[in-house]
Amino acid sequence: MATLREIRRRIASVKATSKITQAMKMVAAAKLRRAQDAMIAARPYSRALDGLLKDLLSSAGEEIAQSPVLFGRHLAEPNSEKVLLIIVSSDRGLAGAFNANIIKFAEARIREHYAEHLKTKRLSLITVGRRSTDHFTKRGYDIVDKHINVFTKLDFSTAKAIADRSSELFGNADYDKIELIYNEFKSVITQRQTADRLLPVLDRNNLPAAQKRTTSFEYIYEPEPAEILNVLVPRQLETQVWKSLLESNAAEQGARMTAMDSATKNAKDLISALQLSYNKARQAAITKEILEIVGGAEALTKG
Repeated sequence: MATLREIRRRIASVKATSKITQAMKMVAAAKLRRAQDAMIAARPYSRALDGLLKDLLSSAGEEIAQSPVLFGRHLAEPNSEKVLLIIVSSDRGLAGAFNANIIKFAEARIREHYAEHLKTKRLSLITVGRRSTDHFTKRGYDIVDKHINVFTKLDFSTAKAIADRSSELFGNADYDKIELIYNEFKSVITQRQTADRLLPVLDRNNLPAAQKRTTSFEYIYEPEPAEILNVLVPRQLETQVWKSLLESNAAEQGARMTAMDSATKNAKDLISALQLSYNKARQAAITKEILEIVGGAEALTKG
């Protein structure tokens, strides 16, 4: 059985840990509020940009059908497709299963959809966040670009750099498909692992649905819709990457706040259990001392 001194030391240690987790919960809550505000502010712009893109596609006519950026290039061989995955994690831990879930989701997607690509070295990664970078680097994946410590001070320039790099690789025909894998923020306690297609912008096999108008009236564009698309598509890619970073950042802070709240509650429960053990041990020590005194007194009386 632990001594009273050992129990007191452990209680003090758990109390110190509880103060740390409580402080981290409050910091995460403050960061979550700012992250949610930024994420919510970006959503209307992203929706409006998607709607404008669809209207432009419906007005651009048949000349867009050959656009490699919008639909990708025609593959000479069906089994020659090259895929690039952009995997977004966090830079820090202490966020529950946040990083484990997105890494597990990415590996499951690779097994289910890109196992042959991985085997024939037609799969590469861009990692965002230290956790995903460390995980996939240790396992020998082909990583063409790394972005670490981006969530310390999240900036739009990071999203632009990722989008520009992706456009460059896609435009040079280095890859035929680029996907974004990230944690989508649903609520403080819920994150959904999501995989979105970044490039090509549209599915060539689903052209009619892609060109469905979002309004009942027709705009007159100046200059021509095809020219506007050349400017709009890069902006749409940057916005899509930026939105995924904002979603992941908000999801991370929510996961960390939930994890630290749970850790604080567990610490309090452990303190209560340790305090009970301490009281039992102290009562046993007192009882033992009383018995020794009584026994000594009886011995003296008999003597």
